[in-house]
This record gives sequence, C-alpha cells and structure tokens, in this order.
Amino acid sequence: MPAQDAPRTRSASIWDVARVAGVSQQTVSRVINGKARVSEATRARVLQVIAELGYRPNRLAQALAGGPVRSVTVLTSDTALYGAAATLRGMEEAARTAGFSVGISVLERNSGQADIALRLNRPGEAVMVIAFDDAGVRALRALPADVPVAAAVERRPDDGPDDPWQIWLDDRAAAAHATRYLLSLGHQTVHYVAIPSSTSALPQRTQGWQDALGAAGRPLPEPLPGGWSPRSGYLAVRSLLADRSVTAILCGNDDLALGVMRAAREAGRDIPGDLSVVGFDDSPPSAYLNPSLTTVRLDFEGLGRACFGLLHRRLDPQNAPAVPAWSEPELIVRESSGPPPA
Repeated sequence: MPAQDAPRTRSASIWDVARVAGVSQQTVSRVINGKARVSEATRARVLQVIAELGYRPNRLAQALAGGPVRSVTVLTSDTALYGAAATLRGMEEAARTAGFSVGISVLERNSGQADIALRLNRPGEAVMVIAFDDAGVRALRALPADVPVAAAVERRPDDGPDDPWQIWLDDRAAAAHATRYLLSLGHQTVHYVAIPSSTSALPQRTQGWQDALGAAGRPLPEPLPGGWSPRSGYLAVRSLLADRSVTAILCGNDDLALGVMRAAREAGRDIPGDLSVVGFDDSPPSAYLNPSLTTVRLDFEGLGRACFGLLHRRLDPQNAPAVPAWSEPELIVRESSGPPPA
C-alpha cells in the first residue's frame, strides 16, 4: 500500500494565541494592530506567544473585513553595507511586530521621481527611506507629497527647523570623541579617511574629527577621500604610511579601517606599536580582527526601530505606541589603538 501522507499541521490561529496568553481575542487583535489600549506586560506576553506558536496574521482576512492592508515599502540604495543592513533589520523587526508587512526596493544610483513613484505598490502607500547616501537623499526628495514617509538620514538639516519625520545618529559628536581619545593617548594629530557624503556638505564624521582637532589646537591634515570598501581604505593610505610621523588614523567606517590595516602591514607598520587605527560602526567582524579593532559603536538597529516608530505615529497618532529610544554612540576600545612610539 502506498504510504499515507503525514497529517498536515494546523496553523496557529488568533484564538490559539488568546488561549495560551490568557487574554481575549480582542486583546490579541489590539497587539497585532499596534493599538495603545494594552499594558506593556500584556503586550510582551502576547508577542511572546505569537513568536512561540508561529502565528501569522491573515492580511487578506483583515482587508475583507474592512480593515486596512497595513504595509510599508523601504527604499534603500544598499542592503550590503553594515549600517544600512542593520537599520533595515531594525525597521523590518519593528514593522513586523506591529503587524505591518514590509517590502524592500533597492534604488539605482540615478533613480528619478517617476521611477520612485513606480516602486510603490499603491498610491499614497507608507514609505521608509534609508538616506545615508546621495541616492537615498534624492529618493526622499522625489517622493510625492501625499506619501506618508519617515527617514533615517545621515545628518540633521543644515538650515531651518528639524523635520519631525526624520531621524539620525549623532555621528559628529561620536567622531569628535574618537579623535579626542586618540589625542589623549599622546598622538600629535589624527589623520582621517572619509566616507562619501550624502549631501554637498561635509559628512558628519568628518566635521566631528575637524571639531576635535581644532578645539585642541592640533594640526589639521587634509582628509583622505575614501569610499565604503576595504579596497578604498587600502588605496587611500598607501603613500601616507611611508611618513613615520603619521601615528593615528581614524576611518569613516570599519571596512575602510580593514583596508588601512592591510596597507599598514605591507608598509611594515606595527598596529598599535607605531600606528593606531580606529574605525566606525562596530560591524560584527571588528572584534575578531588581528588586532581587534577599536571603533565607534552605533545603534543602527535601534535607529531603524525608531524610524518605524515615527512612521507608525504619523499613520496612527491616536493608537501607535511611543517612539522607542536608541542607544547613543559608544567608543569601543580594543587592541588597534595605543600610545604613539616613544
């Protein structure tokens, strides 16, 4: 006889969640839909049961019942760079917890207004933008006026009031802190390998580095233009490292620092014996390099969750929960930094 098919496992229902969590079906529905009339303890218990049972809300049923199909599109030019990827992860996690489906649309470098509009599933659909680079900034500016949007941006507006629907990390203060740390070790100045800017202005990290050197009255070298990759960091410093008076380099991200460390080894420069290298972002590999990388830790995931929180408040100001906080930048001191050679 042919083997019988294995019994099909029934998907968890909203009633299953309510029964296991010890609450009503209406309470589960409020949690799924991000309503405010639920205590934090109850919300946490319901979300835990949802995760344990693998429950997935039926979006089609919600729509047929007259409820909105809750979805959001994230526009980003890159899903590989650590900062953008971690921000995207935070956005998706927060949106999913609130019962929103998330679509991701990767921007071309020259995306225009017509192209941006075509990327939205429906007119007026909610959007989040990761605008850490010029492509993201252009996309943010090109969105139609009727689109509810929140954005994670590189910097606060250079002039005029802050946009209440934009959010950012204080890269400038963090870069200044990292520079002061290197000066405190005894380095006479700090060289800098810069990431590209999202606007015509100097990147926030470049400005913070300049702030710290200027306040300390130290020489201000020309920033070395880099890209986003280890190769661009490697190429940026090869000639610089022949100068033995160069004892400290701050890098605009950890990938640049990886390339700088490679170039230093080829130049016979010991890290940190006669050259200190500091990165930015605290990407996961930085703790496992040899030597491990001193770097600035940025809470990109927290920024992404907060960005969705802003959007949720914009869409449902009466019921959306408060926008979650994120951690301030933190200098993580490891093995790649130390005093200059005697």
